Amino acid sequence: MKYVEAGGVRVSALGLGTWQFGSGDWGYGTSYAEEIAPRIVTRSLDLGVTLFDTAEAYAFGHSERILGEALGARRADAFVATKLFPILPFDPVVGRRARGSLRRLGTDAVDLYQVHWHNPVVPVRTTMTAMGKLQREGLVRAVGVSNFSLAHWLEAERTLGGPVLSNQVKYSLIDRGPEEELVPWAQANDRIVIAYSPLSQGLLSGRYGPDNLPTGLRSGTPAFLPENVRRLEPVLAVLREVADAHGATPSQVALAWLLRRPNVVVIPGASSVEQAESNAAAADLELTDDEDDALTSASDAFDPIRGAAAVPALARVRMEKVSKRVQRAVEGLKQ
Repeated sequence: MKYVEAGGVRVSALGLGTWQFGSGDWGYGTSYAEEIAPRIVTRSLDLGVTLFDTAEAYAFGHSERILGEALGARRADAFVATKLFPILPFDPVVGRRARGSLRRLGTDAVDLYQVHWHNPVVPVRTTMTAMGKLQREGLVRAVGVSNFSLAHWLEAERTLGGPVLSNQVKYSLIDRGPEEELVPWAQANDRIVIAYSPLSQGLLSGRYGPDNLPTGLRSGTPAFLPENVRRLEPVLAVLREVADAHGATPSQVALAWLLRRPNVVVIPGASSVEQAESNAAAADLELTDDEDDALTSASDAFDPIRGAAAVPALARVRMEKVSKRVQRAVEGLKQ
């Protein structure tokens, strides 16, 4: 396992994201939450994973409970990160919410407490003042943010009066916005960028195509529009080529590409113990400079439908789903 040292902490470069723990959004079911998720945590620890990321918003705290119970007596082996849902992020509300997360996690202190989003209505200084109080009380060892711009990250540091260790943002081979400001600043200032959705919700796994799209949560996102999946094929072709050269999978290569960036750690989720093992192995996959360049060039050329341009296509997809449901209902009534 590869590790990253920054801001006085040492964490595994590859962590485990736990949004799916207990969450109905992913459709994994009760058996996953009760049986598979704890085994994923245990196996990840065995493989050297130390960074475990959760949030009070994940399944209304159920993800925190599952993670805390799974860590159990091995809590000291883990660097636990959770997140504050930033609705009414005022002191003492922040204090109550933090203590709630600690109870669910079964721990006296959390290693990293992050503000899940910037609340545009509440000043950053208000939330950071409350976070600093938690840090001084010893309930929070390090403070972080998530989905913050560089300007807001810097403002958070000024208010806290000390390091805001990390910024957790969407970052992958095809979502490279953090490279403009966040990653360079983290590298220059001994901070960490935590990359969530490092496989773009499975899009970079190579499992999907225009005629083989996921259902559920992901099906309504611009990334999985059939046209975007078609446009991604040149990127997937390079991923497969590099994967074949290493006896690896496209997912492992996509993770390894991110892990070549200093001060960047990744937190993919896992639907099975086997997937957790495969993800962990990506930390030991060494890409060549030429392979990195080829992947980066393919990413540069990728031009998906985004923003307002994606709205009509998303509307068509949703109307098609509604039409199919209505058709099935009508057919059922005829029987």
